Amino acid sequence: MGKSWKNPLKVANAQKKGLVFTKLAREIQVAAKAGGADPIMNARLRLAIDNAKKGSCPNDTIDRAIKKGAGLLDDGKIIEELTYEGYGPHGVGVLVECQTDNRNRTAADIRSIFKSHSGNMGESGSTLWMFKHVAMIDAIKTGSFDPDEEAIETGADEVEKNTETNESYVFYGSQEALASIQTALIGRGWKILTAELSYKPNNPTTLDPTQQKDVEEFLNELDDHDDTSKVHATL
Repeated sequence: MGKSWKNPLKVANAQKKGLVFTKLAREIQVAAKAGGADPIMNARLRLAIDNAKKGSCPNDTIDRAIKKGAGLLDDGKIIEELTYEGYGPHGVGVLVECQTDNRNRTAADIRSIFKSHSGNMGESGSTLWMFKHVAMIDAIKTGSFDPDEEAIETGADEVEKNTETNESYVFYGSQEALASIQTALIGRGWKILTAELSYKPNNPTTLDPTQQKDVEEFLNELDDHDDTSKVHATL
């Protein structure tokens, strides 16, 4: 699937909740810095706030992140967005999206994770060609319906069953169509679980069970890093 390797909201628990809140707040901060502090005029910020609320992120944390991004609060830290590329175990192509206040630390840590799992962090463009940048909406609907017809009616390019939940469906479209597809799905009775820009592999890598386990351990370690925002793999 083209969705991120792991949605932070799905791993929120007592041990990781603080890290999840930090990652959600960073996305809000970056979104506010890039497009302004008004969620009505800033679609990325609006989505980031929605995701934070779904993850039970405290309101004061959300407000502080917006103010930091808008330059109304200064904690001396500048959050940068960086993407690292490389090959994981068994030749799996990987993109790692990070949000960090120290690019040297983050680059060294991510490189170390690749190396410890017999992978190799590459140069810019080394694995990006293996993915298509798309809008991805994971949604669920009750009753009977034809998924392909739903995709056509909402302007999505394709749809597939979410094999993780076996209940929801994942709709893909152009980056620019994210908001319109989401709105159309809601209008047709769908409940949106996730809506984001993501990377969909052009040709998923085929693995046997042992190889799959190796790759999952690698991707989990990348995802658990403090500075990681999203991890995408050719799976």
